[in-house]
Amino acid sequence: MSGDRFAGARAVADAVLYEGYLLYPYRASARKNQMRWQFGVLVPPEYARREVHERSSVRTECIVDPDARPVLHVRVRCLQLQHRTLEAACHDGFEPVDVLEVDGVPWCAWDEAVEHDVEIATLNLLPSSRARREVPVHLPAGRDVEELRSRRGELVGRAIRTRQDVAGLVRIDTTWADGSGAYLAVSVTVVNQTDWDWPTSMRPAKALERPPCRTGSAPLNDAVATRDEAVRRSLVAVHTLLAIDDGRFVSSLDPPLAAAAAVGGCQNDGTFPVLIGGGGDVVLSSPIILYDQPEIAPESAGDLYDATEIDEILALRVLTLTDEEKSEARGTDARAAVIVDRCDDLPPEVWARLHGAIRSITPVAEELPAITPWWDPDADADVDPWSEHTEVAGVELCAGSKVVLRPGHRRADAHDMFLAGMAATVTGVFRDAEGEVHLAVTVDDDPANEELAWQGRYLFFRPDEVEPQDQVRQ
Repeated sequence: MSGDRFAGARAVADAVLYEGYLLYPYRASARKNQMRWQFGVLVPPEYARREVHERSSVRTECIVDPDARPVLHVRVRCLQLQHRTLEAACHDGFEPVDVLEVDGVPWCAWDEAVEHDVEIATLNLLPSSRARREVPVHLPAGRDVEELRSRRGELVGRAIRTRQDVAGLVRIDTTWADGSGAYLAVSVTVVNQTDWDWPTSMRPAKALERPPCRTGSAPLNDAVATRDEAVRRSLVAVHTLLAIDDGRFVSSLDPPLAAAAAVGGCQNDGTFPVLIGGGGDVVLSSPIILYDQPEIAPESAGDLYDATEIDEILALRVLTLTDEEKSEARGTDARAAVIVDRCDDLPPEVWARLHGAIRSITPVAEELPAITPWWDPDADADVDPWSEHTEVAGVELCAGSKVVLRPGHRRADAHDMFLAGMAATVTGVFRDAEGEVHLAVTVDDDPANEELAWQGRYLFFRPDEVEPQDQVRQ
């Protein structure tokens, strides 16, 4: 298969591959980065049998509307962890250290990642509608050594990166789909088949015994460390790309009526297939939920790896890091270093682009007359909330009336409940589209009242949630 076949899907697929790879503030010491690798992790089956929240396989199933000679292409992508340790140079060689400072940048132990693409040979789906292909996956062990030198060329130490063997299997099955239409069901299952031995401290008494909770068999720090070891024998961020020649994929989210039964019979486990690229001939099946036709926003200046966070917010947060924190981020991961350097140097036009964009769904043929929203008092000249009044407990309330707030529990608003018993002043009486009355109020002891009133920002309560002050018991 040509490497260009999935070129249009590559940017989104890369974002999926590194989703949550490294979280702000991009430092190894940050609490958010103590439990990593949350998306699409296929652990060894023996580990998954005990840790019920983990999985050792994922299954994608989607529907093909075939023409005469449909041909299927499949690519499975994932990460393999490589554990980085550090050694400092000394008079007689090297010695292990937790942190190694090189030109002011503190390097530390860290789990990095190596990308892998598993290409599957093309599969003819017809004339026989039943086909199976199994392809073994092997992510080989390895050890790399990188010398760390200062700007002056002095040997400071070295980083040692090790990878463990990971074995797996990709299984492709095709058959006629459910329903009366002539649709084909294509499934791709990815399985981790790596052997796993439990550490002595966490080994169950019986092979399939499951403890009632993780902390019942070992301290939490042991459990976290054991998961780290298991993930080093895992396929991480697994996602599948499928392409079809002489046919088209049916949307799993919005299928045509004729294909509803076929799509309804699909079984997807741990992954979510969506159409990508606009032509209907490519599917991205990922461990995170996407809509059909996902794409990377053109305003994005680069990868941030932080699990769907907004680019502008994250970039601004990076600017708040101290110089020491930025140095630690650079020493944590090469990708973090790129983020820090890019955010430090973003030009004004990029910041402006990140601040927002308007994408028209359909072009406007002609200028439409201005329409005052229904909720705007100007929409009805007969309505004036600033002079409107309503009656509560026999007392007429209008702008300027003094009340005590008695929010009801049915509102389920914690902020309103904090205001219970506080004195307030009515600023207006509003009616919604259903004719329900709402009192706009300001809290008397709020020092921001003048500013909030100037901005037209009020708190709103129903009449049964206030009490006239002159009826409050002393």
